[in-house]
Amino acid sequence: MKAEIITIGDEILIGQIVDTNSAWMGEQFNLNGIEIYQITSVHDDHNHIMQAVKNAEKNADLVVITGGLGPTKDDITKHTLCEYFNTELVFHKPTLDTIVERFKHRGIDMNKLNRDQAMLPEACTILPNKMGTAPGMWFEKNDTIFVSMPGVPFEMKYLVEFELLPRLRKTRRTKAIFHKTVLTQGVPESVLAERIGDWEDTLPTNIKLAYLPNPMAVRLRLSAIGDDVEALKRDVESEIEKLQKIIPEAIFGYDNETMSEVIGRQLVLQNKKLAVAESCTGGYISHLVTSVSGSSAYYNGSVTSYSNEMKEQLLGVSRSNLEKYGAVSEQVAREMAEGIKRVMKADYAVATTGIAGPTGGTEEKPVGLVWIAVSGPEKIVVKKYTFVGDQRDRNIVRSGQTALQLLRRMVLGEL
Repeated sequence: MKAEIITIGDEILIGQIVDTNSAWMGEQFNLNGIEIYQITSVHDDHNHIMQAVKNAEKNADLVVITGGLGPTKDDITKHTLCEYFNTELVFHKPTLDTIVERFKHRGIDMNKLNRDQAMLPEACTILPNKMGTAPGMWFEKNDTIFVSMPGVPFEMKYLVEFELLPRLRKTRRTKAIFHKTVLTQGVPESVLAERIGDWEDTLPTNIKLAYLPNPMAVRLRLSAIGDDVEALKRDVESEIEKLQKIIPEAIFGYDNETMSEVIGRQLVLQNKKLAVAESCTGGYISHLVTSVSGSSAYYNGSVTSYSNEMKEQLLGVSRSNLEKYGAVSEQVAREMAEGIKRVMKADYAVATTGIAGPTGGTEEKPVGLVWIAVSGPEKIVVKKYTFVGDQRDRNIVRSGQTALQLLRRMVLGEL
């Protein structure tokens, strides 16, 4: 089943509110075997709404409309839908009874505008709304289902969960959909696409691959559509097994896992402890590590040492190296990692020192330069990176995520 979502409201188009409704519905529909074909936002305008609904009918089995069902003059969805479905508004007593009860419970007097919300299109099936005064409306035309709901998020969610989805399941028109996301790092998108090109070309016709890159990683999402979700799951897992043999070093996790979760799981399996020493990243790595529930099982602590004095006193960095090579150097990064591992009595340690910017850079040591040291039970690795750009926050994020990538490889014995 293909669906289109139409959101109605000038407030969306001018950026006054963010359309979170469509994102939530997209997720819920996907879980129930409904493929989102398109999302459209339109003005509170009769002609615009009519055209959007007409266009959606051409491509979708299900058209979901949100917004424009309130009691004020700018709420014109009901009247527009009456014209589209060649019907008229009629009085619906159960809806009025619900409205009366809600106002009575809140101790508020009703007015004519509120009563008018009980005037509903004769051709629709009413979807009772226990969360508000405007019910949902279900229409059918030319083998397409149209459902209009309030734009208020908690009202929309109630109607989707307790009215729309249960009714759609009874139509037996939904397909099974299964998604699995492979998380990769260390290989640029273009290089990755070239390496897995032959595998991608031989995917079954019902499995689609999407590349979802960000600055530090590329997610590969496999989406399968069919009749049996368990069969789809087996097919996708079989394809992932093939992929693992092609890029084993690039895959670090699946679905919504984070690098921190993957590292934490490995540390628990090894019964090892981690500590962190940060300079240019200012605590960002520690934040990533401790964002995982239960991280206290493997994380001993950290030191954020911006000043040379604290690097000396807390981490044991030698003054001679600070004076000779500077705080942003291979030697200092190495001593920071070894020092924090010793101080925190950890098995693994990661340390960063660099120039996040936008100021502080020189020709010899430009903004974006960072040294990352990762120390394990048997060895230490120190690497130099120069991130292009003077955006401080971005450089901190890239430095922190790169440090975790190196740490993961150290924990897995790949360094």
